[in-house]
Amino acid sequence: MKPYEPVPVARLLPLSIQHVFAMFGATVLVPMLTGLDTSTALFTSGLGTLVFQLITGGQVPAYLGSSFAFIAPIIAASEQYGVAGALAGCFVAGLVYVVIGLVISRVGIGFIDRFFPPVVVGPVIMTIGLGLAGTAKDMSAVHLPTAMFTLVTVVAISYYGKGMIKIIPILLGIVSGYIFALAVNWRFPELGLFMNAQGEDLFQIL
Repeated sequence: MKPYEPVPVARLLPLSIQHVFAMFGATVLVPMLTGLDTSTALFTSGLGTLVFQLITGGQVPAYLGSSFAFIAPIIAASEQYGVAGALAGCFVAGLVYVVIGLVISRVGIGFIDRFFPPVVVGPVIMTIGLGLAGTAKDMSAVHLPTAMFTLVTVVAISYYGKGMIKIIPILLGIVSGYIFALAVNWRFPELGLFMNAQGEDLFQIL
């Protein structure tokens, strides 16, 4: 598919759903890990996305959500200056984002490529991912078989999938993981895989 080529609805719908799941998980997880308010993160990311789309005329299909790159500095700022100091830092980072956006709109992205070539960006992204390995380990400990089944499904689809299937591994992984968890919970209800915060079985509530 080429840039600016219209996306058929049959592809657009699953890709959109996958993007929502990926966006929502990241946007909620970052404030949870840093101790910030989740509602504030959702509101500001939504507002920022609307402003971004208005400025770009909807030409860039992007969502401005929480970034895992800021987890360490936010935690450090919260410990030293409190939540108010961390939020002030986020506000300043947003202003820097606006300034850089204005510069790029004037001079293009060439200078970004010079300062941040792939050989620099790659290790940074890898470091962010490895830094979250501990969180993944702790969360997967709730029920390791479900976590491993979901992970293997995503990796297998990404590697062996063809056509449309190959580009929606996250969506298919989520669906497969839930189906697996439902089957396990039906066979072993004592595991409590579908309990709410009050310890009540969601199926009993429904």
